[in-house]
Amino acid sequence: MQPVFSTCGAVLGLTVAIVLVLRRMQPAYALMAGALLGGLAGGGGLAATMAHAVSGAQGMMPAVLRILASGVLAGALIRTGSAERLAGAIVNALGRRFAVAAVALATLVVCAVGVFVDISVITVAPIALAVARRANLSVPGILLAMIGGGKAGNVISPNPNTIATAEAFKVDLTALMAANLLPALVAFAATVAIAGWLSKRGPLPADEHIGERDAPLPPLWAALAGPVTVIILLALRPLAGVTIDPFLALPLGGVAAILATGHVRQGFAFAEYGLSKVTGVAILLVGTGTVAGIVKASALQGDVVSLLNALHLPAFVLAPVSGVLMAGATASTTAGATIAAQTFSPALADAGVAALGGAAMIHAGATVIDSLPHGSFFHATGGAVFMDIRARLRLVPFEAAIGLVTTLASVAVYLVR
Repeated sequence: MQPVFSTCGAVLGLTVAIVLVLRRMQPAYALMAGALLGGLAGGGGLAATMAHAVSGAQGMMPAVLRILASGVLAGALIRTGSAERLAGAIVNALGRRFAVAAVALATLVVCAVGVFVDISVITVAPIALAVARRANLSVPGILLAMIGGGKAGNVISPNPNTIATAEAFKVDLTALMAANLLPALVAFAATVAIAGWLSKRGPLPADEHIGERDAPLPPLWAALAGPVTVIILLALRPLAGVTIDPFLALPLGGVAAILATGHVRQGFAFAEYGLSKVTGVAILLVGTGTVAGIVKASALQGDVVSLLNALHLPAFVLAPVSGVLMAGATASTTAGATIAAQTFSPALADAGVAALGGAAMIHAGATVIDSLPHGSFFHATGGAVFMDIRARLRLVPFEAAIGLVTTLASVAVYLVR
């Protein structure tokens, strides 16, 4: 298919969107504005620009519906205390000696069972700060342990970025979650090593930042009910040939969590809370779809492939590189993975790159520089441990190193297969 827009127009659109986000414009509107300006500057005309922007947004609807459905699970895990109970159990089991590993593992598990990565960090943060105080660990080290654990959990989770990437490549969600299991373990090991070194450097948590929880947490078996339900339902396809769509499996996991913890009367309120947490992501994906529609109809993917050929690089390199660049451009794992997957999945397929491998590498690549200051994750995670912006900025290279290790491991898995 002949490209409708020029590469310069597509790049300009992305650049404008980034600048507008940095200028504090609402990200979804910034992406829409970037799509409009990119299409017009790319030579497609107003009618073609609007048609491809709308088409791109429409292509996001399956992912948006699944993400909205996942709000039931997220709300249930957070409001019933299940996420906090799981995190606390892991920290208590490993003890003070392995405090950094315990905090990283707790965040990994909370994120892997379906809680968004920023919410996972916020959930674990009060426990992590208390552990850090008792074990004399620094705030930067303990935050990096949570962020790295969250990155490891995110690439094996039924979170929005995984759902959107699976949709773009038309691969099974469970298969994509499993494809990055080894990279997640490598990321966890790298997190423990780097955060362990950093935990001996920097300020300790202040006394006023250590809070106590008065409300009782659910028993461990009840806290596990939701995640276990989701895992079983999603596993029915590879195990028994029965397909349960995430659109159904994720909210059923939330219902199981609500029933097991005895919060039936608050079930609707918990679902509403979960919806409030995923609405922003869903709206962001609609805006992302408009840019993806322009980029996908541009000459960008062909030019990038030509550049790789000129540099004599194999075609599969396009997958991780596009994930890295798009996530950095949007400062969002979800938006970056979605734009990269929507834009480059056809080119990767034409080059003979397996759909599952391409999806896994893009997904892993989107964790490298996704936490830049023009995104919400940077500020939400810093605020969770009362860290100022300058101190938070100093963590970005360490986060990128963990994401890079994850990506290299994903590439290695693809090459071995």
